[in-house]
Amino acid sequence: MAGIHITDIESAINYWREKKPSPDGISLEPEVRALAEVYALMVFCHESQADEFSFPAQAYQAWMGWYTTTPDTPCIAICSTSQGDEVCKGCGRSFSEVRHWTEMRPAEKRQTWRRITLQGEAWRFNKYAERAAEGRAV
Repeated sequence: MAGIHITDIESAINYWREKKPSPDGISLEPEVRALAEVYALMVFCHESQADEFSFPAQAYQAWMGWYTTTPDTPCIAICSTSQGDEVCKGCGRSFSEVRHWTEMRPAEKRQTWRRITLQGEAWRFNKYAERAAEGRAV
């Protein structure tokens, strides 16, 4: 089961804080409040991931608002899995992840993004980083 990582929640909070700044510097907009409650509970319980299926509805909606602003796929159009590699040299996803990408839930996609980013071995992070940057602008 995929979980929503605390760094994604932080990113979503920062996204909403920028998009809807506090009018008085003290109060929080609904999206920020919903995500902050989940974040605080995770910190208190020393958890790094929240279960996507028990995520509070308003917090999940706010997280999805941020998620839709992120690149959907790590693909840089250099797919070595089509040549028989089990892991794509271009994006770092496994053959199964490439094949099932369109069927994956947002939390599963973000879990994959986190793994390949932390590994940083795929060409999208070094050899063809400029190609990956161009893909984000689209």
